Amino acid sequence: MITLITGENSFENDRAVRRIAAAFDGAVERVDGETLELKQLPDLLMGATLFADKRLVVVKNLSENKAVWGGLPEWLGRVSDDIHLVLVEAKPDKRTKTYKELQKAATVYESKLWTERDAGRAEQWVVEEAKSLEFALDKKSAHALVARVGVDQWLLSQALQKLAVVGDVSPGVIEDLIEPNPAENVFNLFEAALRGNAPKVRQMIQTLELTEDPFRLFGLLSGQAFQLAALAVTDAPSSVVASDFGAHPFALGKLAPFAKTLGKPGAKKVIAAFAEADAGMKTSVAEPWLLIERALMKVACL
Repeated sequence: MITLITGENSFENDRAVRRIAAAFDGAVERVDGETLELKQLPDLLMGATLFADKRLVVVKNLSENKAVWGGLPEWLGRVSDDIHLVLVEAKPDKRTKTYKELQKAATVYESKLWTERDAGRAEQWVVEEAKSLEFALDKKSAHALVARVGVDQWLLSQALQKLAVVGDVSPGVIEDLIEPNPAENVFNLFEAALRGNAPKVRQMIQTLELTEDPFRLFGLLSGQAFQLAALAVTDAPSSVVASDFGAHPFALGKLAPFAKTLGKPGAKKVIAAFAEADAGMKTSVAEPWLLIERALMKVACL
């Protein structure tokens, strides 16, 4: 039996492997596909060992090993009935002969990374996960958790583990116990600038300098500025704009009042401030954090 677990959602891939392992009565053999040699395939795929009649063999990242990946098709028909071969591939080349042959020979499980469009799905998921951890999470708290953490299932799972020991969970408890993800930190920084709170902007930048990459943070801030401008130039509801851009409706809903206050002229000035900072970063005219602070101060003065 052959199972191919593929896709970039490492959480779902890991959970799929754990489900298969839990159903298997025996020790799981785990193999690093990147270091596997072609001469090892016969022993790996063609029968029982002295210690077990049935075997579960989990091989990760075999597609990174061009020699063995290319030679795998001739072995697919020889996999013993006593072996369950599980191949885990985050992003295999679907154009290769091996992948096409695996589609015919294997049970294929494909995962996909969640995006902001999946926020509703994530909220339903955390409610069900909370039940499995034996505590209740109402819809309002689920919404607050996803808004604070994002849709990364690893981060959501870690947050749920923390909340499981609390008992009664509320949005306030979530705010107190769960660290916001970088996108939430970025929104709070951008919001402080939009409110004209220059001292808070400086304080937050000093804190973020200790842990964040300035180029990554600037990219997230630029995304916020672009969303603000999109809201400012249209009469459509924020939920419609969110759908068009694949953004979280909750996040755009928080930006909507600022977009309305600034209007098109103000939004144009925000974009100009970030465009100037972007040009400065590309030409290294100043330190990245200084350019970020300068852009946000211009926004705070609008």
